[in-house]
Amino acid sequence: MKRCDLVGWLDKTLCNGDFKEEAVNGLQVEGDDEVELLAIAVDACQATIDAAVAAGAQMLLVHHGLFWGRCEPLVGTHGKRVKKMMQNGLSLYASHLPLDAHPELGNNAELARLLSVHDRQPFGDYHGMTIGFAGSIAPLSPAELGQKLKAMFGAPPMILPFGPDPIERVALVSGGGWSLMEETRDSGFDALISGEGLHQCYLVAEDGGLNVFFAGHYATETLGVRAVARAVEGKFGLPWTFLSHPTQM
Repeated sequence: MKRCDLVGWLDKTLCNGDFKEEAVNGLQVEGDDEVELLAIAVDACQATIDAAVAAGAQMLLVHHGLFWGRCEPLVGTHGKRVKKMMQNGLSLYASHLPLDAHPELGNNAELARLLSVHDRQPFGDYHGMTIGFAGSIAPLSPAELGQKLKAMFGAPPMILPFGPDPIERVALVSGGGWSLMEETRDSGFDALISGEGLHQCYLVAEDGGLNVFFAGHYATETLGVRAVARAVEGKFGLPWTFLSHPTQM
């Protein structure tokens, strides 16, 4: 399909214009006019760029792109990445906050679906934008919810089990959602499920009486790009391939 048609559909579907942030959302590098294979990954880096080229893809769709709101010289590692794409006709499309917040295709919407969250509502203020979701689940102990997340992502989450048991109301903010711990507690939720945290998160959870689950920044953000790729395939019949490059974080 035409690159411009795919980009237009992605821009409209992901509502890029609704988000004001440092990340450049949308087409970051322009490659071939025709896209016959879509590669997807969490991060744009040398490994995923090389893998996309090796797979014969014409576009790489990622959550974390290469451009973050400032003019960055194309030298060193940054220049090498862009050069490889330009030399091989590989386009780069990035969707950061729009892919966290999307109500159907986003990281947090997918996490809510996989956890069978009901009575879902928007949650999580990030510089005036709501990027996560919250709602109710069937009652689970912290250990049981941890096992469920392990089954989903293939590795046990870090658990800070300082809140109510059983857990019935959860807030979901993929990636680095640790800063929303206090909002989670103050909003009356039993647990926050996110990707990664900082040292002080332990003390905030302990002193605040909150359950927190860190299931991996990378792992929790594999969900959205997969959902978008499935939607693209369903609408346009465009094949796609997921490029796994876990960071262990």
